[in-house]
Amino acid sequence: MPLRDKLLQQALCLSAHDADTAEDLVQETLIKLWEMRDHLPRHPNIAALASTILRNKWNDHWRRSQHALNDTVPLNLQDATSYPPDDMEIIDLIVSNLPPLQQQIFRMKEIEGYEKGEIMLVTGCSDESLRQNLSRARRRIREQFTKMRSL
Repeated sequence: MPLRDKLLQQALCLSAHDADTAEDLVQETLIKLWEMRDHLPRHPNIAALASTILRNKWNDHWRRSQHALNDTVPLNLQDATSYPPDDMEIIDLIVSNLPPLQQQIFRMKEIEGYEKGEIMLVTGCSDESLRQNLSRARRRIREQFTKMRSL
């Protein structure tokens, strides 16, 4: 339990300050630690183990959301048979299915016009992390947009 606050802070950073997701990640991590309770006294650094478990839980969550994006995005566009979606609707749909941190950073930078320093303060990201997340978001949007326009 002493690790809970530290894990919650880490989970909040990973989940772009989505409290519900962060809480779920921490609970899953604590459950995993509980299942390993017999082996914990022999582990040299329980805090590092908990942090690794949390990161792995986040990666699993993110992969599931990406898998869901690949399955649902084309279907959503095909369901809208009454009119063809315009480019902004496609981009908005893609952005809404990005991982939460990439979505937040992309919206703040490209749509709302925030400066890099302001985004770093709000998200708690480092300069390098901000640059990487923005680059990944742009690349994902470009890939998905090209794929959807060819449908």
